[in-house]
Amino acid sequence: MKFQIRKTVEEHLKKELRLNPKGIKVLSLFFIDKVANYRQYDESGNPLQGKFAEWFEEIYKEFISKPAFQKLDKHLIDEIHNGYFSQDKKGKLKDTSGETQADDDTYNLIMKDKEKLLDIENPLRFIFSHSALREGWDNPNVFQICTLNETKSDIKKRQEIGRGLRLSVDQNGNRIYDQNIN
Repeated sequence: MKFQIRKTVEEHLKKELRLNPKGIKVLSLFFIDKVANYRQYDESGNPLQGKFAEWFEEIYKEFISKPAFQKLDKHLIDEIHNGYFSQDKKGKLKDTSGETQADDDTYNLIMKDKEKLLDIENPLRFIFSHSALREGWDNPNVFQICTLNETKSDIKKRQEIGRGLRLSVDQNGNRIYDQNIN
């Protein structure tokens, strides 16, 4: 799984170097098996990083310090990745089935922020999700999908992959039809 994260970060940064000058924001999406692998909580309820978040930051720091990628180092590391998960009443993130009201609330948040997410000035580039991105959330600029979960259902796997099988858009919202980009 750590190697998958490594390859996703590396390919993502290569795509940013190539596509950002064309006004195309690059997003990468990680589907994870459980929220605790990305975010945990201490006894007082304070958020802590799970192993996926720790691995991601370690790997990202390694790559972004390389001369080839240094010009992409414009944002704080905690701004470039985030998890989109359902929350309990205390605001703690939780695993869900993808079929609950809590999931619907999460989907609405993501759907409303889609244009903001595509803004190249918005630092968020890496999205971690458990069940919050099923059918209904499609983002044209997801160039990388890393599945850090085991999917037994063909339909679910197609839905996950389908989050990124879209024609990308530039900063003006224009579809890009260039086969070398999509």
